[in-house]
Amino acid sequence: MDFGQSGSARDGEEAIVTQLLLSRGVSPDDLERHRRPTLRDFLPDPSLFRDMDEAARRIADAIQRNEQITIYGDYDVDGATSAALLILLLRGLGVSAGHYIPDRLLEGYGPSGEALVRLAQQGSDLIVTVDCGAMAHEALEAAAQAGVDVIVVDHHKCPPELPRTVALVNPNRLDECDDAAAHGHLAAVGVAFLLAVAIVRELRGRGYFEGRKAPDLMGLLDLVALGTVADVAQLKGLNRALVAQGLKIMARRENIGLSALIDASRLSRAPTCSDLGFALGPRINAGGRVGEATLGVRLLTTQDPDEAREIAAQLSRLNEERRAIEQEVQEAAEAQIAAQHNRAVMVLAGRGWHPGVIGIVAGRIKEKTGKPSLVIALDADEAGMGKGSGRSIAGVDLGAAIIAAREAGLLVAGGGHAMACGLTIDPSRLNALADWLDERLARDVTGARGAQSLLLDLSLAPGGLRPSLVETLEAAGPFGIGWPGPRVAVGPVRLVKCDLVGADHVRMVAAGADGNSFKAIAFRAAQSEMGQTLLHGSRGRQFWLAGRAKIDDWGSRPAAELHVEDAAFAD
Repeated sequence: MDFGQSGSARDGEEAIVTQLLLSRGVSPDDLERHRRPTLRDFLPDPSLFRDMDEAARRIADAIQRNEQITIYGDYDVDGATSAALLILLLRGLGVSAGHYIPDRLLEGYGPSGEALVRLAQQGSDLIVTVDCGAMAHEALEAAAQAGVDVIVVDHHKCPPELPRTVALVNPNRLDECDDAAAHGHLAAVGVAFLLAVAIVRELRGRGYFEGRKAPDLMGLLDLVALGTVADVAQLKGLNRALVAQGLKIMARRENIGLSALIDASRLSRAPTCSDLGFALGPRINAGGRVGEATLGVRLLTTQDPDEAREIAAQLSRLNEERRAIEQEVQEAAEAQIAAQHNRAVMVLAGRGWHPGVIGIVAGRIKEKTGKPSLVIALDADEAGMGKGSGRSIAGVDLGAAIIAAREAGLLVAGGGHAMACGLTIDPSRLNALADWLDERLARDVTGARGAQSLLLDLSLAPGGLRPSLVETLEAAGPFGIGWPGPRVAVGPVRLVKCDLVGADHVRMVAAGADGNSFKAIAFRAAQSEMGQTLLHGSRGRQFWLAGRAKIDDWGSRPAAELHVEDAAFAD
């Protein structure tokens, strides 16, 4: 197919995009809506969700009464972007809201009763928790006793009995209607955006904008995109529309803090989905993991370019520190894998492991083993508790299992969603938890792993791997969990060059019988069977290489390259 020509080439591009959409579950009569996802086509009426109208009315009351509002967020990217979104919204409505982000090490996840009561004593009339609070029964009861109203905006799994609040907005409430529950894949920042829409609508109905300009809700979508992608939320339906539009807003660089972060990340072009997950998100996360928890919210809400540059640089330094700590914990965790080869769920624990990196390490272990993985940092004091984080595989609801484990008395605390969880455990219960998870999840894990396969969207000769093809494939994006990026198989090829680059990456130059060649790289693959075969068993052999087609823009002109995920002999 000649992508350099018009007419038939455009028809060919449309056909490829159509096939990608169909293969991802879009029905033929719904293709146009998904081809260019917009909020007009995907945004639900916020009133669909339980307690949404109550939350909007209470916040509107607080705005009109000039009450003191505090946004209580989590310390990760989803929490930071959710808090920043509401702070910027309220600022646009003429209200200066405070924020509180708990310290990961000193306070742990979620609202504490002590912190909520202290905020009430300091004058807060209304506290809105974001990305946390759905299971904070004791803390929210303490807040109610202290006389402060609390609204919870969350997306984590909810227990049957809800905590005491003015309103609890969460598409994963067990009592949600089916249409609202269908949006259970939203990140907290997506739920916060729906609340923002409801607040503006409520105030408009009260005549608040007579003689006053309404805030630009679309201008907040850059934060929604960042939080959604960084929280690894499924990019389907509404999330895909939020991220697609949010990337457009981000390209304008109107948020001073985000613009500084883009510069600190050395991005010379408009950010992509991949950049949100691997460049911007980790830097904001670094503040909550190994630095100061409030840095993310401060960066995303500042109006001072100098402060933004200073915070962005600090987050970049913390991110480098986080990488070194992560490597140390990962090596220690990987040393325990062999002893658990027969486990359905990896449960790895160690004293002195930094709790700020255990979620990342759990994700790495999951990738390495293909199994749900829990990584638990035990206190140096043997009498102390263990703080754990888990990551799951598609088809295994780890969050629900952790909630059930807590209800069974195996955990001090725990919760999460299908793909990720957090927990607190008495170290003496570690083996019991591992056995319990095996019994509960073994069948699900076996089924999910058995169903795993590398699905391909396109096969082509080396000459077909062109920048124009990459651009065509990207037109079906944005891609992420739940809406996988297209995979292509290229071959047959022989490896003209294959060597090790960095610590664990395999770099290649592949050439085909059609006389064309291309660059390829397999990240973190050097020690795998595939990596070893490519490095040492490729002489004289031909391969099919499968993976993601990307643009390499380091040279004088862009070229297409392949990020290899799998390889097979072609002879």
